[in-house]
Amino acid sequence: MISGILVKIISIILLIAVGIVLILGIGTLFKGGETSKKYSNKLMQYRVLLQFVAIIALVVFAYFFKN
Repeated sequence: MISGILVKIISIILLIAVGIVLILGIGTLFKGGETSKKYSNKLMQYRVLLQFVAIIALVVFAYFFKN
């Protein structure tokens, strides 16, 4: 089974990934121009997907590792 340390590491990695994509999406949005049109919406879609994965993972971890 997955150890508690590995669960914490996976959780932190998922949360950091969501934060990075959020910052990149907002940065691209404020940059404007052609870059904003091309990448901003796609980055925010990736953020929503990553948030979904992170929330599901955290709920699963909380369910199986409640001590």
